[in-house]
Amino acid sequence: MAYAAANGTRLYYEDHGSGRPVVFLHGLGSSGRVWDAQVADLMADHRVITLDQRGCGRSERPATGYSTADATRDILAFLDDLALEQPVLVGSSIAGSFVLEAALAAPDRIGAIIPVGAGVHHFTTVRDAVDELLAGLRADRAGTLAGFVPHWYRPGTSPAMIDRTVRQVLESTFLIDELILAQGSYDPRERLSAIRVPTTFLHGELDTEIPLSVPEECARLIPGARLTVVEGGGHMAQQDQAERFNQALRAALRTGLRLPGADIPELGPAAS
Repeated sequence: MAYAAANGTRLYYEDHGSGRPVVFLHGLGSSGRVWDAQVADLMADHRVITLDQRGCGRSERPATGYSTADATRDILAFLDDLALEQPVLVGSSIAGSFVLEAALAAPDRIGAIIPVGAGVHHFTTVRDAVDELLAGLRADRAGTLAGFVPHWYRPGTSPAMIDRTVRQVLESTFLIDELILAQGSYDPRERLSAIRVPTTFLHGELDTEIPLSVPEECARLIPGARLTVVEGGGHMAQQDQAERFNQALRAALRTGLRLPGADIPELGPAAS
């Protein structure tokens, strides 16, 4: 079992393969295990690292540090602890915000970012739904998650896959709910034009949590950014359409990388 030190917190990670480092960051309350299908595919020719964020999976559960800024600092500290050179950051759902913030805060340290099903500013437009979710989590956490998590997946996803995710979120600390609250006021659109890290958004075609218009708008705001839609994928396309997702991910890794010391490549206009 491997742990890294990040801002005084021990974070669990797994490290497989060799080559260009790709760091996978999970969404709300789950763990690095949501990336199993990507690790199995990429480890043959990449160094693939999955991280359990604070309060989740096998990482420590401190009493504080559950904000977008804290998560970003944790990620950058983690990159420092492992001495990773120009890694690709792949962030699912809420972690899409974290990789955007990491790119804004430390562009010279990151080779590329790939936000997956990223909500970005969407939750500022549905504050009533955010408040309702938080109230439900306080009143009946297990029941609320049992009703909420299935919407992360495309229709027809196996109950076992959904149940596994529900268990992961239940096992994480309730303090992660502060991240949901933070998303209700998170809107980086005015700052996105400052991103100079190669960026590819991946988004499930059938994602009912985050409208496709969100990554479309964000890709237009970031110089050279691209958008790829994963056919038939839900909000968790990396799991419910793993093969198609892996193809899209490999394409992004081939075309949207910056070599150490190089400027951002000219990727052309965003496209789906």
